[in-house]
Amino acid sequence: MRQLVRKDNEAYAIQRNMRVSPSKANAVLEMIRGKKASEALNLLKFSSRGIAKNISKVLNSAIANAENNHQLDIDILKVTEAYCGKGMVMKRWRARAKGRPGRINKFLTNITIKVSEDQVKEVKKVKAK
Repeated sequence: MRQLVRKDNEAYAIQRNMRVSPSKANAVLEMIRGKKASEALNLLKFSSRGIAKNISKVLNSAIANAENNHQLDIDILKVTEAYCGKGMVMKRWRARAKGRPGRINKFLTNITIKVSEDQVKEVKKVKAK
């Protein structure tokens, strides 16, 4: 399992066993990966995907963790990592022909979003001689 190592300028939020398949969740997470936190929330707000509302809750939780637990500036937060993994699988059975069962798998997803302060690089101007 992937171990989360926290640095001083980042915070994260995890949602376990969300009722959506990992491939559908990853399609939405690709949209927000690498974006500013405010821009990512805007993208999720106007997305037509059903899972976007739940992912925005996880992102809001990560932003709140950054502000309250780690005293980071929320105006310069950036989504550094947004990924999902397989959760549990609910196995259901459906009646098929000749009394046999057909298996239905309902996939669950673990979603992790990590935000950090965007480092603004200050470039020193070198005087020409």
